[in-house]
Amino acid sequence: MQAVMLPTADGRAEPFMPKEGCPFPATVQGGFPRVAYAAAHVVADPRAAIAPFETAAVDWEATLRFRQHLWGLGFKIAEAMDTSQRGMGLDWKLAAELIRRSVALAKTVPAADLACGVGTDQLSPQPGVTLDQVRTAYLEQLGVVEQASGRAILMASRALVKAARGREDYLRLYGELIGQATDKVVLHWLGPMFDPQLEGYWGSHDLDEAQDTLLELIHAHAARIDGVKMSLLDKEREVRFRAALPDGVKCFTGDDFNYAELIEGDAARHSHALLGIFDPIARHASAALTALGEGRVEDYRRILTPTVALSRRIFEAPTRFYKSGVVFLAWLDGHQDHFAMVGGQQAARSAIHYADVFRLASEARVLADPEMAARRMRTLMATFGVS
Repeated sequence: MQAVMLPTADGRAEPFMPKEGCPFPATVQGGFPRVAYAAAHVVADPRAAIAPFETAAVDWEATLRFRQHLWGLGFKIAEAMDTSQRGMGLDWKLAAELIRRSVALAKTVPAADLACGVGTDQLSPQPGVTLDQVRTAYLEQLGVVEQASGRAILMASRALVKAARGREDYLRLYGELIGQATDKVVLHWLGPMFDPQLEGYWGSHDLDEAQDTLLELIHAHAARIDGVKMSLLDKEREVRFRAALPDGVKCFTGDDFNYAELIEGDAARHSHALLGIFDPIARHASAALTALGEGRVEDYRRILTPTVALSRRIFEAPTRFYKSGVVFLAWLDGHQDHFAMVGGQQAARSAIHYADVFRLASEARVLADPEMAARRMRTLMATFGVS
């Protein structure tokens, strides 16, 4: 194998020799000791005759094939979440189609399971938007999910930030939505590092006050809540939060910086997982969770710890552009035949960023076929003038 020339932060280019490929299998048998959702990306159709910054086209065959890949590794799928570019290229019309197609496919795949994002992204978050409009938007999306026989993840709403006057509006509206849902729901606290328009969610810019409001909601409706996803990138806060949850309500970590520690947990408690990073590191995460379930804690750490540096680079600020790294690795790994994204979001990161992600993925042995990944990396670097 030949080295790949990669740019460096000081403006030079240097050779990098890819490491050996992923040592873990592409399918698994048996269960995990934690509930593990992988938030899956969508594959764009780069040959569609559209203006990518204005509209989107999805390659449905490749998108659904990737979900089969994740199911084959033992994961549940969190469908139509922010990893699939909800609010960043994928509009509600396409998200609804994605939900319908994925739920229908899951019915044909043994042991396949998924839950689907329910939000308000068909509603523009403009000043003057009302709580009634937010409620209607949520219920429309909940109806689509339940008509497809899916389960709901209640996503954070940009419009609700504009409409709510305080914590009581959050408690009242979420209480109504939880009561309307046919099945138990998963709640989602998505921090402003993932979406700046969610600053002040749960009615306060003070995170302690916001957390108290969310916990009040959960305790009031515990029998109707399966769990809550924490996406604040704050390990200590998540540990305190999960200790305050009522029995039977799971904490799903969305912390793509500290997931290895939080999933392992301590003698008292642990986090389950609903993670975007599981999309590109699926084989490693599957092998690690299998090891943890068999009591091989040191193997769990050995397998998963090397992926953390990769994840932190993918999710670095501006964190909302992490989807670019996720899709980049899917292309390098052969899950799609191009590096194009809905909304043209492949342009959201720099050549230096992609070079570092490639290095870290290779060093963690995440890439299944290093030679193919190297060929594709050379092609990408050539577009940046690196050869």
